[in-house]
Amino acid sequence: MPKQKTKSGAKKRFKLTGTGKIKRKHAFKSHILTKKETKQKRNLTKMTLVHDNDVNSVKEQLGLK
Repeated sequence: MPKQKTKSGAKKRFKLTGTGKIKRKHAFKSHILTKKETKQKRNLTKMTLVHDNDVNSVKEQLGLK
């Protein structure tokens, strides 16, 4: 049986924490930044966790299931 491949888009976008949770970056931070408030841009810089509903899907893409 062949090895399961990791989705290359997922391995670029998600990182595992030490406790097994999955970190992600916020969207809407790449362009058209002039119309966004400084506070909004600053908050979008921070990492956050993947929502509970999406964890199984992301783990499958990363080859963790």
